Amino acid sequence: MTREFREDIIADVKRDFAARVEARRPYETQWRLNMNFYMGNQYCTALPTGEIADVERDYYWQEREVFNHISAIVETRQAKLNTVRPSLTVRPFSSDDGDVKTAKNATKILNSACDRLDVDALLTDGTMWSEICGTGFYYIGWDARAGLEISDGVFEGDVCASVVPPFEIYPDNIFAQNVSDCRSIIRARAVDVDELKRVYGKTVQPETSDVIGLSSAAVGGGLVANSALNKLAPTVAEHSAVLIERYVAPSSDKPDGELAVVANGVLLYYGALPYINGVDGRREIPFIKQVSLVNAGCFFGASVVERSIPVQRAYNAVKNRKHEFMNRLSMGVMAVEDGSVDIDNLEQEGISPGKILVYRQGATPPRMVDMGSVPTAFDTEEARLLNEFTKISGVSEIMRSSEAVSANMSGVALQLLIEQDDTRLSLSAEYVRIAARDIARHILRLYKQFGSDSRLARIAGQNGQVELVRWSASDISSDDVIFTTDNELLSTPAMRQNMMIELFKMGLLSDAEGKMSETQKHRFLEALGYGGWDSDIDLAQVHVSRAETENLKDAYKINEFDDHELHADAHVKYLLSECPTGKKAERLKAHIKEHRAAIALTAAPEQSTAPAARQSTATA
Repeated sequence: MTREFREDIIADVKRDFAARVEARRPYETQWRLNMNFYMGNQYCTALPTGEIADVERDYYWQEREVFNHISAIVETRQAKLNTVRPSLTVRPFSSDDGDVKTAKNATKILNSACDRLDVDALLTDGTMWSEICGTGFYYIGWDARAGLEISDGVFEGDVCASVVPPFEIYPDNIFAQNVSDCRSIIRARAVDVDELKRVYGKTVQPETSDVIGLSSAAVGGGLVANSALNKLAPTVAEHSAVLIERYVAPSSDKPDGELAVVANGVLLYYGALPYINGVDGRREIPFIKQVSLVNAGCFFGASVVERSIPVQRAYNAVKNRKHEFMNRLSMGVMAVEDGSVDIDNLEQEGISPGKILVYRQGATPPRMVDMGSVPTAFDTEEARLLNEFTKISGVSEIMRSSEAVSANMSGVALQLLIEQDDTRLSLSAEYVRIAARDIARHILRLYKQFGSDSRLARIAGQNGQVELVRWSASDISSDDVIFTTDNELLSTPAMRQNMMIELFKMGLLSDAEGKMSETQKHRFLEALGYGGWDSDIDLAQVHVSRAETENLKDAYKINEFDDHELHADAHVKYLLSECPTGKKAERLKAHIKEHRAAIALTAAPEQSTAPAARQSTATA
């Protein structure tokens, strides 16, 4: 790579970045306005230049309190969306026994990686950005310095994942709908120059880096009250440089894509896209997008915050004007004749109880101006604006305050309202599920690319047992990750528990004699979340666990203390689900027959003693 070529790459990246900054400026202005309103700095506006400016009060006595409903809306929506944690599994490449087995191993590998990366926390942070700004991103890459240390300074490497705020993402086409529709994406952020030296091994000189940060300011509230709140404003990062990473998707002339990394006039990296993270072994841009609401024909999504800002402004104005009117009623407005009283004393002390008001002889005595009462229009408008918040955000009073709208509301009506709230959030919840699935697919594809050496993974198995699995890239034959659960907002644990109770009341979980077997009782309580409710169920769990251990070790033995019904059910379940073949299947079938013979032997004495008992009763 010649010096001229490097300079051309650096100039092209910087020129491309400057053009994208201008194209994205209106969206960034809206994000900054959204974050200011979320944090409580609601007396600000967006200027045509893209700057956020404070709005000054018109009069010194003007009320400027903030009644922040936007933060409550965002927190409520995020609390509901944080319950969306789909259960994922790897679908086998084919129905072949080998593919089925490797797909199950890949599912275990995926679960172990998600636990290590704390994907739940990643989704929580990403959802926060998508709810406030409309869009959040995830970066899934490979850290060569992670994992176990193989030798001095050499590590086996592992997957790394992070949340990327929308402020760092610059697409080449602002009207592209998805990441896959973009030809290239730039990620730009301020990074400490020492970190650049550690990662890329090159020295970069610090530069003035403009970043978006928090600052605290005193904001006037009422007549004399002030409050401190956080504001989102441009700041300068010290001892850092702007790291610009331009990811170019594969094309006919560059089948492996292109990645150029530039910081303060230094080319830190230039080459193909490093990760095979696409479908069918292709290289893709390593970003996953999650939106709150889709903007048709736009790369960045929409947020309920920007829709709620006009309502929030109107609500603050109504509440403050109402309080000003009430202040006039409580403090009073006095009319005095010019020169009749000491105006300075009256302004400082007011009309205190028992005060002697001295006025000039012959002058008109001071009098209180009749201000009437608070107009009912204030209450009407306040209620209407609260209803507007509900319509725009999809968050009702039931969801925000956890209280019923009316004390006379029936349980069925209350449940219908809750389901309607969940249905309005289901679209945003589906985007969370899609992001979780895409994260899982990227993780498996990176392990398939870099996990050639044998590795150990700790898997949390059933019954709290920890299993060590040794695997390598060859054990991942499929990266087709699918959902095994429905949308969690449409099928909540409470709804599933109520369904189980209704099935029990209808007798659908009982046998022909109206009884539940120990196995059915154990599964029923486990479905309700009471798997270890009492000692009997604990004992049943021990029996099931022992039978599953026999299945894994292919070592079957009848014990005189076995609960043969629980053991037989566990073995039959394993026989039908895992589909063992050959001698192992024959041994398992023979062991099941032994358990069933023991069950029949136990039931035989009871049947033989029953006629004798009836005969003795008749003789008596």
